[in-house]
Amino acid sequence: MYEDYSRQSLPPKKYRELLGSAICVFNSNNAFIIENILRSDDDKKYNWYELIDKVSGKLTEPIKETITKKSGEEIASLFDEVFKMRNRIIHSFQVTHNDEQILATKYKDGQQIIVTEEYLYEFIKKNEQLSDLLEEFRQR
Repeated sequence: MYEDYSRQSLPPKKYRELLGSAICVFNSNNAFIIENILRSDDDKKYNWYELIDKVSGKLTEPIKETITKKSGEEIASLFDEVFKMRNRIIHSFQVTHNDEQILATKYKDGQQIIVTEEYLYEFIKKNEQLSDLLEEFRQR
């Protein structure tokens, strides 16, 4: 598929919409994680400027030292899961699959998968679960 703004071949519109939504919900949760780190940082060890500059994988330690300390492993575990799924989306490559452009990804062990619409829906749903947990944590 082509668009007026690009001569390059693109996935179908619905797929691109899901891809954009997936990125947006993760970005929202990444900011929500930072907000909750700062709210629960009793030692005032962290600041927004430092945290916002970190790649998501580097938020693991601040999460453990703040959120996990007060609420257990559930939020950290789910954030790790969606972070890894996000990496598979971001570090993907475009392929032709069933006569359409779509993304595929490769794990370090060599396994390759197609980033299907179902994968994107699952990712979006897990981000919604994470958002709900973060909202619940914020209201404590």
